[in-house]
Amino acid sequence: MKKWYNEEYEFEIEVKGFLRGDKTEGYCRNGEEIGDKYKCTYGCPVNSEGQGICSKVMMIMFPVMEAVRSGGDLENIGGDGKYSKVIVCPDGCVIFRLIAKKTGNENFFKGKFLD
Repeated sequence: MKKWYNEEYEFEIEVKGFLRGDKTEGYCRNGEEIGDKYKCTYGCPVNSEGQGICSKVMMIMFPVMEAVRSGGDLENIGGDGKYSKVIVCPDGCVIFRLIAKKTGNENFFKGKFLD
């Protein structure tokens, strides 16, 4: 892979808790633990060990990330800040917090990278 565009935002996702009990055994196939952190810009989030985030929760997070990339305010969709939102996995097991940070790079479309 040869990434040629430096993204406008980076995302950090942290496991904040569980909806059922105090562990994920028997519920979460990915084995999330409180405090686990994932990072990404445009690709799928990975942790410090190179393991990817659950594909089911990524289906929920991707549209939220796109909302940020297009200039949206996450408070308009229930976020606790312009660039912060709590997300529960589709299985109802794990609570994540997604935080976006501007990198200072140009927006992909406004920067005319496709011209």
